[in-house]
Amino acid sequence: MAKITSDELGQEPIGKLLIKQAVPASIGILVMSLNVLVDSIFVGNWIGSIAIAAINVVLPVSFFIAALGMAIGIGGSSIISRALGAGNREKALKTFGNQITLTLLVTVTMVALGLYYVDALIPAFGGKGSIFDPAKIYYTIILYGVPFLALCMMGNTVIRAEGKPRFAMTAMIIPSIGNLLMDYVFIYVFDWGMEGAAWATTVGYLLCFFYVLYFFLSKNSELKIDVSHFGLNRPILQEIGSLGFVTLARQAVTSITYLLMNNILFNLGGEAMVAVYAIIGRMLMFALFPVFGVTQGFLPIAGYNYGALKYERVKESIYTAIKYAALVATLVFVVLMVFPSEIASLFLSNRPELSPEEIATNNFVLEHTPLAMRLVFAATPIIAIQLIGAAYFQAIGKAVPALLLTLTRQGFFFIPLILILPSFMGEIGVWLSFCIADVLSTIVTGFFLQKEIRTELS
Repeated sequence: MAKITSDELGQEPIGKLLIKQAVPASIGILVMSLNVLVDSIFVGNWIGSIAIAAINVVLPVSFFIAALGMAIGIGGSSIISRALGAGNREKALKTFGNQITLTLLVTVTMVALGLYYVDALIPAFGGKGSIFDPAKIYYTIILYGVPFLALCMMGNTVIRAEGKPRFAMTAMIIPSIGNLLMDYVFIYVFDWGMEGAAWATTVGYLLCFFYVLYFFLSKNSELKIDVSHFGLNRPILQEIGSLGFVTLARQAVTSITYLLMNNILFNLGGEAMVAVYAIIGRMLMFALFPVFGVTQGFLPIAGYNYGALKYERVKESIYTAIKYAALVATLVFVVLMVFPSEIASLFLSNRPELSPEEIATNNFVLEHTPLAMRLVFAATPIIAIQLIGAAYFQAIGKAVPALLLTLTRQGFFFIPLILILPSFMGEIGVWLSFCIADVLSTIVTGFFLQKEIRTELS
């Protein structure tokens, strides 16, 4: 794959450029998603289905802290893309230095708070009954590696803003492969159980951090910062904060969603119902990897060309990204509609020594997951409009519409739906909330995106 420099973001044909950006992003997200998927399969088969539920309880807390790094990364990377497009390299350097300082300050503080309140946080996120003990073991170990994950996620968005998608892809692949290898060693060979699963993931975070550090110290990066760039600059921090808050708010709402879902489903069906959601959650991360890849590839293209005042290229990138994302989303939709039972069975152990309780849990999961999966992914073919539309406003630095559109699906529609529908429809109401929220948020985003194109890009 040909090397891309930041200048080429404003010169290459949009279709060709989007493929160059989106394919590495998709591969990276695929490998990360496969990591989560296979990790869950290993945990389910080698430890048990309750262990999958325990990890699902921990994810919102650790992901929220890691998302602080992603928020700082995406907020700053929007500035970097537009600064490079406008030829302002010094602002790009200063922004990157501020991103590093801010990520360290914020994530270390959050980890300290997360460890202090561990016994209150785990039950609040659904870690009750037999889920609590394995969840606490996993959570405590994972949290030590989260600052490194945050730095990786921040650095990855900056690598992409430079127009280096292959390096960003590698940064996503390395920790995933490392995690899976360590899963085998720590869980299967050493029989460390939940501790092994947690240490395997933490080692993956460290490997990612060292690779990202190598990239920025090598000749491959255009952003060569010095000590002066690490000093916090208020105008840059405000811009990073306003744009990064979009990503942070999305992850905060996602964490709230996990909290509500785990508790609602636990009340409806106990640990087994939480295990069903754990599988659905893994598929939400894994199955949509090509759509997220197109979105990630679209961000630096839109940001760079908007900064360079090449509005026709920006408009073309929007339509091309939606077209590509909708195509792959439809293919994903077909697979999930046809093979839900087969997918669910991958996560469940068939060891002969299973206890009666574990057998009952597995049977429950196999019975309830297929319908849940079909309902959750029912509106998948149209979600490209919502994802690309919200990403566009973030890419060009319009924080308020980006925030509102990002929160539309989960904050404005999904959370109210899951608080209302289960009271009338039980379990089915929970799963229906997903596709209804997708449809409503897509309609809203499509309206505002088309209005923006007509008034600002024509």
